[in-house]
Amino acid sequence: MDVKGLERYEAEGRLYVGNLDFRISESDVIKMFSPFGKITAEDFLWHTRGPKRGEPRGYAFVQYTTKEEAQLAKEKMNGKLVCGRPMVVHLASEKSSLDSSDSHRALKDKKVTGGSAIRSAQTDRAAKIAAIKNKLKSLEEEGCSTKRPRLTPNDLTGTKEHSHKKF
Repeated sequence: MDVKGLERYEAEGRLYVGNLDFRISESDVIKMFSPFGKITAEDFLWHTRGPKRGEPRGYAFVQYTTKEEAQLAKEKMNGKLVCGRPMVVHLASEKSSLDSSDSHRALKDKKVTGGSAIRSAQTDRAAKIAAIKNKLKSLEEEGCSTKRPRLTPNDLTGTKEHSHKKF
């Protein structure tokens, strides 16, 4: 088997494990995933520089001997709450749902229109901003302002005429 064939074979049994609470350690990951098969490797990622240096990044990779073991672990562990957070588990060879939906749509737009994917992403962003502005405008017209009322000096001193106000 050549090197690329070996890499493809290994990647089939490799899981991405994300949205991990920062209190979870490498040994915790191994304990959680070992009931589903033989783990041949585990990569727990850490910040290597910056202010978070030495802290966990919140995701890891777990390598099983077979794709079937990895698939079983994925089915049992994806979405499971650990320390109050739902874990995200998928085969490392699969695209995540966030990556595939946005980048796939941008690539499709590029092929169909002949435009750039960047322009398409900017158009999507501009549409989202316009929608948010319209929503804010409608809320303001309804009188549902998100701003808090300003305090007057009398509010701070607690005079009788303003003491009945509740914030």
